[in-house]
Parts: sequence; C-alpha cells; structure tokens
Amino acid sequence: MTEEIATKVPWAENLTAYDNDHFSVYLKLIDACANNASEDEMALTILGIDPALQPARARKAVRSHLERTYWLISNGYKDLFPR
Repeated sequence: MTEEIATKVPWAENLTAYDNDHFSVYLKLIDACANNASEDEMALTILGIDPALQPARARKAVRSHLERTYWLISNGYKDLFPR
C-alpha cells in the first residue's frame, strides 16, 4: 500500500488511483469474507485500524472497503481489461 487507508473509499464508476493502490486490500477482504472473518478482524488485520481504539472508524472503513470490493467484483473488473 502506498497511502493510508481511508475511512470512506473515494467513489467513482471506474477504477481510481485509490483502487490501484489498494487492490491487495480488496483481495484480502474477499479472502477474509470467504473465511467468515468479523468486521473487527478485518479492520485490525487488513486495514490496520484497531476497532477497540476507533470503533466507529473501523466499522465505517471496513464497510466502505467491502462495498468497493463488491463493486469491483460485480462491475469494476471490466476496467481491468482493455477493450
């Protein structure tokens, strides 16, 4: 990762610089969901936000990154392939 984790992912209908910088985070979130990790586990181990110290930020960041991950899986992946 080249920059800090945002509490709310910058949103666009195409891939962004943030997405490119955090692609590995999205992949780790997919894996964590497949392994039934809790939001707290994802916040701490993937996003580096301690949910005990910053519960609201941890929850918002996990949910925002998961939302972007789902977008990438369902729609955004199309931008990965040149037309």
